[in-house]
Amino acid sequence: MRRLRFPHPLTLLTAVVLAAAALSYVLPAGEYDRRDDPETGRSIVVPGTYQEVEANRIGVFDAIVAIPRGMAGRADVVFLIFLIGGAFAVFDATGALRRGIAWLVERLQGREILAIPVVSLAFAAGGVTENLQEEIIPLVPALMLLTRRLGYSPMVGVAVSAGSAFVGSAFSPINPFQVLTAQEVADVAPLSGSGFRLVFLAIALGLWIWWTMGYAARTRVEAETVEAAGSEATPGWRDLTIFGIVASTFGVLVWGLLSLGWDFDHMSALFFVMGVVVGIVGRLGITGTAEAYAQGFKSMGYAALLIGFANAIYVVMDDARIIDTIVRGLFVPLAELPLALSAIGMSAAQGVLHFAVPSVSGQAVLTLPVLVPLSDLLGLSRQITILAYQYGAGLCELITPTNGALMAILAASGVRYEAWLRFVVPRYLMLMGLGAVALVIAIAIGYS
Repeated sequence: MRRLRFPHPLTLLTAVVLAAAALSYVLPAGEYDRRDDPETGRSIVVPGTYQEVEANRIGVFDAIVAIPRGMAGRADVVFLIFLIGGAFAVFDATGALRRGIAWLVERLQGREILAIPVVSLAFAAGGVTENLQEEIIPLVPALMLLTRRLGYSPMVGVAVSAGSAFVGSAFSPINPFQVLTAQEVADVAPLSGSGFRLVFLAIALGLWIWWTMGYAARTRVEAETVEAAGSEATPGWRDLTIFGIVASTFGVLVWGLLSLGWDFDHMSALFFVMGVVVGIVGRLGITGTAEAYAQGFKSMGYAALLIGFANAIYVVMDDARIIDTIVRGLFVPLAELPLALSAIGMSAAQGVLHFAVPSVSGQAVLTLPVLVPLSDLLGLSRQITILAYQYGAGLCELITPTNGALMAILAASGVRYEAWLRFVVPRYLMLMGLGAVALVIAIAIGYS
């Protein structure tokens, strides 16, 4: 692992796109029938209908064509990244963010390690409530500034933000994009079984924060000098108002997602409004606000490209009609295993599949219609099947290069992918072990 060195993220993702095309020459094409589900509004798999279909081999040029198609397919996410990036560029242009960071650093002198749990819990809350991912990208410059001034490495910044958010998402009892979607597809009461999930969420986050604090303490260097001092480092009433606007925006975001069923377009509009209001309150004026937005758009271009490249992998496999073949090959053999091993195998298989299907909600509607009848046949509760999906797919977000948000966060932070793997893989394996323990306990207590 120490000698492993991956190429540039765009090179890596292009290679994976071509590898996905090569699989179309190896795996048989096959599909399940699908039906529209009125509860989820999605097209879901009809179990027991898998059949082989005519192969669709994907050539090199068709694989490259999938890259712009992948970008178009995630246009809502790409525009979200641009508009959030612009909004936070406006926030930064007001100077409030830097003064707030300088004030925080001054208050934490001698107790810098306390920033780790505070920041981690803030991002974890975003993961728990709304599957926070792409929204982290525009916050990276502020995170890097904070970690440098506290004497911590960029790796710590990624761990407290993306790492905490992904762990929170994977163990969440209320994540609308994971557990609630899965419960709808599996015909399980929404928010049921939350107490059990909360226990293991607390354990998982406690472990993650403890590991991150230990790494931060071991690798701490001399802190960067705080440029602002005295009254300049103290946020004024205008700064506090701006912080209130930003905090309120995230509150409205959570309310919209949980109560109104907002999608990425609603989120983009909300953050655009936030940026305009912050610019006016921060006395940037109309022109200054527009210029800050334009600068933010420029800074988010690379991150948006990574999202599109990652989605192209799914586009190629979908065109080749091999995704359903992979699903069937991963999950059908689990019926031959003992109950506990079958549940753990489901979780591991969900992790493997997530490399090909980087959307957690898309993976729920693809796999659970296949797994629910299988789990019913085995006498495994549907709630446990959902847990296996959550832990397998959710935790895989920490390591898979097909997660465009992760790759964009790493690129913006200046952390190489292989360096991140050295840090995260041992912790990922331990969290998967925790998930396996949770599944075994759930079976033992009859969790349903």
